Amino acid sequence: MTPHTRRAVALLAATLFGAATACSAGTDAAPGPAASPAAEKPPPEGFTLVASGDLLVHDSVIRQAAADADGAGYDFGPMLAGVRSLASGADLAICHMETVYGPEEGPFTGYPMFHTPPQLAAAVGDLGYDSCSTASNHTLDAGVEGVRRTLDAMDAAGLKHAGSARSAKERETPTLLRAGDAKVAHLAYAYGTNGIPVPEDTPWLVNLIDPERIVEDARAARRAGADVVVVSVHWGTEWQEAPDELQLSLADRLTASALDGRRDIDLIIGTHAHVPQAYEKVNGTWVVYGMGDQVAGVMTDPRGQLGSAARFTFAPPREQGGPWTVRKAEFVPFAVRNDPIAVVNLPEALATDPGDAALADSLEQVKSAVLGRGAAEDGLRMGS
Repeated sequence: MTPHTRRAVALLAATLFGAATACSAGTDAAPGPAASPAAEKPPPEGFTLVASGDLLVHDSVIRQAAADADGAGYDFGPMLAGVRSLASGADLAICHMETVYGPEEGPFTGYPMFHTPPQLAAAVGDLGYDSCSTASNHTLDAGVEGVRRTLDAMDAAGLKHAGSARSAKERETPTLLRAGDAKVAHLAYAYGTNGIPVPEDTPWLVNLIDPERIVEDARAARRAGADVVVVSVHWGTEWQEAPDELQLSLADRLTASALDGRRDIDLIIGTHAHVPQAYEKVNGTWVVYGMGDQVAGVMTDPRGQLGSAARFTFAPPREQGGPWTVRKAEFVPFAVRNDPIAVVNLPEALATDPGDAALADSLEQVKSAVLGRGAAEDGLRMGS
């Protein structure tokens, strides 16, 4: 008998024996111990969140997008390509959509009443962003139609949004996003709308800063299943690097708010001042007072083309139902080049060209602002 034949005979015998045993056991056989679903479920994993500053679409930015589209509309992708690796590399990426969109066919305008080409939404989505705050002092630049056009275009691009709404129901529904094993709520609010009154019959068009309402919304998001609550706030004094009184008092109040021993808000990210502002831990919660502009045209103050992106790595709770916590906090300095307009990741650019004095100076300006309130002592580090 060959070895192959012996193996075949042995296999046949084992099979017949197993079948006979099973038949003799019948229905009286005791079932084996059931597997525990809890024992098999792997522990939750952490996630990384990236947030960036104002997309401020001046006339020069619109012209650049038209030039980059080579006669086929508007293409914002090339000028924003410098943030692709950062946004797409995060589990969750959040931008700030400072301006509202004009009609598909235009006309498009920059400051002071912005009407942005709606192609911006697709470009931002393509970069890897998941959600954008839409509450700003320019949210009502084009009235009800501007809000509707902006949110419709973002929906078509697969971008979530928070801060403005097309209906009362949309206003009351928290924006929930998946980041790894966590469910993250994104809320957004603005200090005002440049004197344009919010219509009485559409009060839900834009979320204005109201501390009590923000806390109520955060708790509603928790009830809807949010593990982490992130609040975008459009606040501060333009061109002022130091956080103003509203920023300081609101940050203290929101980070101190808790229910049943659990904080209501896990992270605050700020926009509006057009210059980089500090990061700071307040009552144990990270607050980014202002990230500056992500993209903008040339302004009278060159700091208007400087900014930072915030990157926070969250760790899962140590016990079921516990809080998610930030285990790593980073900032990434950015600047805007001109002719052509392009967003530049400063650490990456300087690694390639360490002798560029202008870029080095921009990086030092951003670092000085971001670390100006002692965030390094709380563990904030520069990333790339």
